[in-house]
Amino acid sequence: MPNEIMWLLFATVNFSFFLLSYKLFGRLGIFLWIVIATILANIQVLVVLDLFTIEASLGNILYGTIFLATDVLNEIYGKKEAKKAVFIGFAVMFVTVIIMQITIQFIPNKNDWAMPHLESIFGFLPIVFLASLTAFIASQLIDVYVFAAIKNKLPDTKFLWIRNNGSTLISQFIDTIIFVPIAFYYKNFPEIMILVLSTYVIKLLVALLDTPIIYFAKKIKPLEN
Repeated sequence: MPNEIMWLLFATVNFSFFLLSYKLFGRLGIFLWIVIATILANIQVLVVLDLFTIEASLGNILYGTIFLATDVLNEIYGKKEAKKAVFIGFAVMFVTVIIMQITIQFIPNKNDWAMPHLESIFGFLPIVFLASLTAFIASQLIDVYVFAAIKNKLPDTKFLWIRNNGSTLISQFIDTIIFVPIAFYYKNFPEIMILVLSTYVIKLLVALLDTPIIYFAKKIKPLEN
C-alpha cells in the first residue's frame, strides 16, 4: 500500500482515537491522549519516509494531535487547562528520557534479544528529546497564547477554524525550526533545510485535516468530565 494512503488512514486512526478518548473520559481523556502522543511521536519521529514526493518524518501526525488537544482544551476548558496540558507533556518527555537512559545502562542476560533494539531507539533519544523539549515548550505555549488571543478577538464558533489553524500554523513553524536542526544535527545544511520545509508542509496538512475534528470535539458530550 502506498505511503500516502497509509498516512491518510493513520491520520484517521489517530483522530478517531483522540475523539474516543475525549468522549469516554472528557478532559482527563485529552490529558491521557497528550501523554500517549508525546511518548509515541518522539519515537516515530526517528523514522523518515517518502511522502507526497517529499522526505518527512513519521511522527508528524501524532505530534500534530497534541496541538489539536491543547486547542480543544483551550476552546472548551480555557487557557489555564491548555497550559496545564503543555506542562504535562513536557514532564512526560523529561521522565521518559531519564528512565530509558537508566534502562539501557543495565547489562542484559546473554539470552536477551531486546536490549540492542532498545539501545538503537532510546540511545538516540537524548538528542531527540533535547530537541523535543525545547521545541515543545516553546511552540505549545505560543499555540496556547495565540489561540486565546484570537478567541478574545473572534469568540464566535464560526471563527473556530481561524483560532485552530492560525495558532497551529504559527506554533508549528516555531516547533519545526527549533526541532529539526537539533534532532537531525548529523545531516548537512541543505538536507536540514529540505527536512524543515517538508516537515512543515506535512504539519500544515495535518493542521488542515484536524480542522473538522475540533468542530466534532466541541459537539461531543463526554461521558465523564
